[in-house]
Formats: sequence, structure tokens, C-alpha cells
Amino acid sequence: MKTTIIFIAFVITSLSITSYKVETKEAPVQKTDISEFLGQWTIDIDNGSSVGWIEVRQEDNYLDADILWGGGSVLPVSAIFLAKDNVLIIQRSNDVVRKRDENNNPVRIQEVANWLEITRNGDKIDGILLSPRRNGLSVDSALFIGTKLPPVPPAPDLTSLKFGTPVSLFNGKDLTGWKLINEKQTNGFKVVDGVLVNDPLQTEGAPHISYGNLRTVKEFEDFNLKLEVNVPAGSNSGVYLRGIYEIQVLDSYKRELNPHNMGAVYSRVKPTSGAEKPAGEWQSMDITLCDRHVTVILNGTKIIDNQPVYGPTGDAMHSDVFAPGPVYLQGDHGKVSYRNIVLTPIIN
Repeated sequence: MKTTIIFIAFVITSLSITSYKVETKEAPVQKTDISEFLGQWTIDIDNGSSVGWIEVRQEDNYLDADILWGGGSVLPVSAIFLAKDNVLIIQRSNDVVRKRDENNNPVRIQEVANWLEITRNGDKIDGILLSPRRNGLSVDSALFIGTKLPPVPPAPDLTSLKFGTPVSLFNGKDLTGWKLINEKQTNGFKVVDGVLVNDPLQTEGAPHISYGNLRTVKEFEDFNLKLEVNVPAGSNSGVYLRGIYEIQVLDSYKRELNPHNMGAVYSRVKPTSGAEKPAGEWQSMDITLCDRHVTVILNGTKIIDNQPVYGPTGDAMHSDVFAPGPVYLQGDHGKVSYRNIVLTPIIN
């Protein structure tokens, strides 16, 4: 019996020593190099079904990033870090109200996070976005690839530009030269008394109608675009340059300056002054896109002066900032009217 007790004590002591050694074993030092991820990337999501953009920055003592994913705005990330095997993790978060009291005040809020796992291969990145569903019982995923963007060039000298022959994009009679981006959607655009009108009506109690965006059949490189627009109270739309940069159309009369106001490059470039007219009045827009820089003159006032645009805006048609593209008009938001749409190409 004594021999058995001694043996058991020896085994316990050996296991304790082994356990202690495992717990105190140092992890191997990870070789990290964040430099290969730094910079700006355009993103193709799910084989180009939508577009994103990421900028990764090394600040004084931490990493930071901004992200655009599909639609919406460019937003700061909630977390970013370099993980094992040089995988970059980016987290986007938003608050979800789970419970409210009898006065509809939130009493339980959870932070729901989506995260991207990104690897790099040369001037390309690829990865997966994981998005938990609101009930927390499953997760959706989206694959993506990205391309490194070169720096935006210096602002062009607009006084030295050479222009080609102006092209009238709207004939005032019909939709010749225009088509829906997605032909399966409903076209809310029609011509009324020489004006291009979009009125995406929904009927209460009836199934929701999915209205489409209207694009030019032709595609363009850099250009000047002049048009007149009339936006009713509370409504909004957008004019996309080359299918990727949205110039906001919004009833923002007398609102505080914001990168979502009338004439802004949506969520990217804020107007320097408010030049909107009241809702329901015709307003003029004079827009120049050249070398990834945008100038906007709204109602005769220059509100964006040759400012760089670092990447696509929400609902861009494609991720290539160097490719030609159409002018397209948002048709899925609210009622809006356009007329006198004239594009003049810039000649290299």
C-alpha cells in the first residue's frame, strides 16, 4: 500500500511539473510587417456585385483605417490589427437595440460587429467579410478582392484644359441614349414637358417596387458636366460621374455644411459653402472631373475647388477609378427632375 501511495504522489508531481512548463512556455515571436497593407485599396465584393474601398494608416502608436462597403458612407473602423500569419483584421461595429421600456427608451443595447480577414499577395488583397445575423444564430459571408491604388496625382491646372465638342445627353423628348443599370428593376424615369422626371412611387399596402438607376449608354473619361436639377422638399437623388463618384442631390437648403449636402462628393468632400436654393426651385450644377479631382459650381458658387477624390463612393458601378464610365442618375431614392444635361469631354 505504501508503495502505491508513493507512486501516485510521483505521478501527480510529474503532471504538475509538466503542466507548469506548458503554462509558462513563451509563444514564438511573430514576424509582422504592416507596411504591405498600408495605403488605399479598391474592393470588388462577391465577384464585382458591389464595390468597396479601404484606407489603412499607421498613426503614431496605433493602426487606423476608413472603409466603404457597398452603399452608404466612408466610415472609420471600430478596430484594426495584424493577426497571426500576417492576416489583417478589420472590424466594423454598430449598436443594435435589443429591448425597450414602456416609453420606447432603449434598455439593452448590444454592439454587433462585422469583421474582415485580409491577406495580401503583391499589389492585391483578398479576404472574407463575416457578418453575424441580428439574432446571433448564424453568420453571412462575402468574399472580396482588392487592388492597391496609386496616390492621387497633383491637382490639374484647370485653366490649361482642352475640351472637345459638347454632347447633349438628354434630348428633351424621350430616353434615347439612356438605359437602366439593372434591367430587371422598374424604370421610374419619364419625360414630361421636356423634363426628365423620376418619381419612384410606392403604394401603401402593396408590394415594394424596386426602382432602378438610369445610366447613359455611352461611357466617358474626364469631362465637364452641366445640368439643371429640381429636388422637392425632403427628397434626394445623385449624379454619378463615370459611374463611381456621386455628386449629391438633396434638399439641404440652410442645413449646416456636411459631406452629404447638395453638391458634395458623397461622404468624401464637403462643400466649402452652402449655395443651395429652396426645395422645388431649379438649380444649376457645373461639375468638372479631371485626374481624380472634382470641382463643383452650384448655382454660380464654387463649393468644391479642384479637390482630390480618393476612391469610389457608395453604390459605385465598378472599382476601377481609371476606367471610363457612364453618367448615372439615382432612381431609387426620391422624386427629382433634370433638364439641359450637357457633357463636354476633356481632351488629353
